[in-house]
Amino acid sequence: QVQLVESGGGLVQAGGSLRLSCAASGRTFSGYAMGWYRQAPGKEREFVAAITWSGGSTYYADSVKGRFTISRDKSKNTVYLRMRSLNVEDTAVYYCAAATTIATILRRPDGMDYWGKGTLVTVSS
Repeated sequence: QVQLVESGGGLVQAGGSLRLSCAASGRTFSGYAMGWYRQAPGKEREFVAAITWSGGSTYYADSVKGRFTISRDKSKNTVYLRMRSLNVEDTAVYYCAAATTIATILRRPDGMDYWGKGTLVTVSS
């Protein structure tokens, strides 16, 4: 069974940092682009960051650019999201996603091949 399992969420004060992990199991994600989305209470799910299979290209939402960094370790089948300078607007459930094309990660969330169940990030003021 294919699974994406997120971890690393929690409660952090504004200005703090967290690193989220997304571990893939059940198959190799060779060739897959990976990404992070988030959904805040009462809001729609929104794109956060994405990375190509090679890791050579990364993409970010304007709201997190310069504060978040996405990376992947292919040997561990894991993608990371390093989050710095967190603010209360970053409070959300963060979801990991995998797709065969970076375009899907960026523009077609309904077309994702796999989603994780999410990890909650709460930023207190």
